[in-house]
Amino acid sequence: MQDVLTSPLQRYLAAPMAALLLAAASLLAPTPAAHAQAVRGLPDFTELVEQVGPSVVNIRTLERGRGVPQVDESVEEFFRRFGIPLPGRPDPRRGPREDGEPQQRGVGSGFILSGDGYVMTNAHVVDGADEVIVTLTDKREFKARIVGADRRTDVAVVKIDAGGLPAVKIGDVSRLKVGEWVMAIGSPFGLENTVTAGIVSAKQRDTGDFLPFIQTDVAINPGNSGGPLLNLRGEVVGINSQIYSRSGGFMGISFAIPIDEAMRVADQLRTSGRVIRGRIGVQIAPVTKDVAESIGLGKPIGALVQSVESGGPADKAGVEAGDIIVKVDGRAVEKSGDLPRIIGGTKPGTKSALQVYRRGNYRDLTVTVAEFEPDRPRRVADAGSAPRDPGSQSTTAIGLTVSDLSETQKRDLKVRSGVMVDAVEGPAARAGLREGDVILSVDNTEVSSAKQFATLIGRGERGRPLSVLVRRGEWVNYFVIRPNR
Repeated sequence: MQDVLTSPLQRYLAAPMAALLLAAASLLAPTPAAHAQAVRGLPDFTELVEQVGPSVVNIRTLERGRGVPQVDESVEEFFRRFGIPLPGRPDPRRGPREDGEPQQRGVGSGFILSGDGYVMTNAHVVDGADEVIVTLTDKREFKARIVGADRRTDVAVVKIDAGGLPAVKIGDVSRLKVGEWVMAIGSPFGLENTVTAGIVSAKQRDTGDFLPFIQTDVAINPGNSGGPLLNLRGEVVGINSQIYSRSGGFMGISFAIPIDEAMRVADQLRTSGRVIRGRIGVQIAPVTKDVAESIGLGKPIGALVQSVESGGPADKAGVEAGDIIVKVDGRAVEKSGDLPRIIGGTKPGTKSALQVYRRGNYRDLTVTVAEFEPDRPRRVADAGSAPRDPGSQSTTAIGLTVSDLSETQKRDLKVRSGVMVDAVEGPAARAGLREGDVILSVDNTEVSSAKQFATLIGRGERGRPLSVLVRRGEWVNYFVIRPNR
């Protein structure tokens, strides 16, 4: 009997079949070169850790005689198993604590800004500390001096007496892209030199007064605060600062302060120990889509001025409650959070051009920016203290009963005109108006009396939404009332 592949015909037919089988196998099983290329496409953080790790420090804060904080039992068990002292508790490895000896208050992270010992961290890490201890990766410990801390941006700079330290490289946040790989190094729960990684989830996330945050999915936990967020070039692009959590632990969303903003703050802290910011003396709120459409603004841009500080820069410039600030020195205010950042970054004493939208028209004003100072306590006028004249009341179809303001009420509320809401129901109640509110304008028309208010309401097209500017206490806001159809 012949071998199965010895005949010429069989050999002739078998050759192309073998070729087909080899081709199919090559499709199903990638070549070593292709496999290596796929592996090379994944980020390798080992070199970054070796490069930047020595620049990251552990920060312990100490305080004297402020009691022992309560800690969840599961967290306490975790610390106990790993032999880590709990914040505010005596370290069992050091024996009993003597009376008056500082207690550990908390742990955080930081990174070396310069070789001569300047270290950046979060303000909340060192806030209220009696002593700050910085530990390097080579286990050397230094007592640090707080150079300055800025609570509004949560940035702090401390100084240790050391030289020849490995400083970090500062990256360009404008080049950072959503979806880009990033890495964090820090001391979560006091576990030093811990590395976590993820991607940039979003940029310009509005969660703070003066800073738009970088959002990531890098695992950040208590103790990571103040540590660096790094790109794949080993450059610091942010300071890990906050997490979004319902449990107190990491839930996949964390926030970092952009390093360009943080460096501007750090430079001022190193120079003068504090941050100098501009202010104009207004309280603001966002402009909603419904309000923008109802008052003719078109799209929801700018910052709605809810109150103006009496005698402040904005008051002197002619800014009124209810104005919408849309530009500062030609720069568009796209959302309300832009205004404090633009003004805050303006040098006090500068004359800045404001463009405001007021009752259907744009107006240009000039304001002299003042230096930021703590908010002054505000007195809320008791608008309901003066007796009302029943004869001046007017009830409208949208569910509002209003009355004229007395001269005393106008003086107390610091308004030129308006009407007092005495009762509210129906569409007005659904829109959120309350008894005691003061209505200043209707559809961009200033209200001077209850009679005029009723006329303005009567002129409106049946079923068309009405925008009313309302003062409530020290604040003003727009409400959109949708009449019954």
